[in-house]
Amino acid sequence: MKLNSYIDHTLLKADATKEQILKVCKEAKEYNFASVCVNASRVSLVKEQLEGSNVKVCVVVGFPLGATTKEVKAFETKHCIENGAQEVDMVINVGALKDKDYDLVREDIKAVVDAADKKALVKVILETCLLTDEEIVKACELSKKAGADYVKTSTGFSTAGAKVEHIKLMRQTVGETMGVKASGGVRTKEDAEAMINAGASRIGASSSVEMVEGKKAENSGY
Repeated sequence: MKLNSYIDHTLLKADATKEQILKVCKEAKEYNFASVCVNASRVSLVKEQLEGSNVKVCVVVGFPLGATTKEVKAFETKHCIENGAQEVDMVINVGALKDKDYDLVREDIKAVVDAADKKALVKVILETCLLTDEEIVKACELSKKAGADYVKTSTGFSTAGAKVEHIKLMRQTVGETMGVKASGGVRTKEDAEAMINAGASRIGASSSVEMVEGKKAENSGY
């Protein structure tokens, strides 16, 4: 298992500096991670830094609450793709899912899928720590119907991150035609391998270097 190829090297903190973003890009190229995942305002910088490498540019949309409208998420998606994003991780409208307003949730996801227009992968962040198993299954089904490429556990900014049992449930629901991303709280090589064995095809992490080198991460973030 080449762990590096699963990893979206991530820096989403509000106080992330340009210097820190540059460091993340350098590490991603050195270790050949799958992508660098950042907030929208950093997309152009990351594109510039990753030019000529195999590392993709990943951005979060509707982040971290998912409570903006579908029109806002669609605009953000188009804008980020124009600036170089190749993968878009969007947060669902969690409250609407809780309301069982499934049409709104599906249309919200579809708005991003349509805006991406196959120019970028779309990963749907469910925020599993806030959902029941039934709601996780429903969110996965809606993501699949809306044409998304991946379902993803977490923003890393809520009450908890990825759990093995949720990855298993998500994989079981979407089958083999979609990707499953584990993010939030995946900090060690053992954590990552457990997620992959449960069905994850991508890992979102900020402790990526420590993870691939088998070291214990110092930070407690994403």
